[in-house]
Amino acid sequence: MNSAERAADYFARGFNCSQSVLAAYAEQFGLSEERALKVAGGFGGGMGRMADTCGAVTGAIMVIGLKFASTTPGDIQGKENAYAVVREFVHRFKGRNVTVLCRELLDCDISTPEGMKRAQQEKLIKQCCPKFIRDAAEILDQLIELWHPKESRE
Repeated sequence: MNSAERAADYFARGFNCSQSVLAAYAEQFGLSEERALKVAGGFGGGMGRMADTCGAVTGAIMVIGLKFASTTPGDIQGKENAYAVVREFVHRFKGRNVTVLCRELLDCDISTPEGMKRAQQEKLIKQCCPKFIRDAAEILDQLIELWHPKESRE
């Protein structure tokens, strides 16, 4: 099972978008499944169901941090490298989906009771979010394969 399939499987089992993406990569980066699910737990629904940045995107940014972020204080180049990967991820995600905002991706503001009711009635989350999750994982796989952090070039 590839990363996109693993992430989609987490979502199908009832985890939010952010949890699904981060958990699909957790083991690869030495993070337990349980810890990944907890860390990403509040990011679903566009960060706490505020319909802001898509959970699949925030989960992917967490994975980018695990792969590319520096843990050395004052490592400006390491920080910039991670930021560059995030920008490239967002660029590619927008290339597939136009936006990274949950409310725009769903064409529904799930932060409001009316919007959430509509999303549930029309099954928008179940129908739309698996694509965003798969897109995030596919883009992550491309970036992990192609983009090498400073440490791996030395």
